[in-house]
Amino acid sequence: MVTAEIAVALPALVLVTAFSMWGVTAASVQVACTDAARSGARAAARGEALPAVEAMVVAALPAGAQVDVRRDAAISLVEVSVPVSPPGHTNVLPLTVQAEARAATEPGANATRS
Repeated sequence: MVTAEIAVALPALVLVTAFSMWGVTAASVQVACTDAARSGARAAARGEALPAVEAMVVAALPAGAQVDVRRDAAISLVEVSVPVSPPGHTNVLPLTVQAEARAATEPGANATRS
């Protein structure tokens, strides 16, 4: 009788473990996105070239990340979006983890640096 109960419970346990690991992965990607966006916003606010800032942010993120870097005279903004695929070959859509960071643009930083 115990064997039948284990046979029913084991797939459920594997499924719960897999989706729990997906949650942990998503949380880890969220932390990476937030850190990369903050670093990028600070670099853009200092006046770094926007393509260099975008390259720096993309390098710190998992593959498939989308990065948008903008700067005006007042605010430097970095937006990051990364899809996190579910475990295995399921029909569940990937989670999209997003982060945004803003920093006050320093005076004179709006000019493009070489």
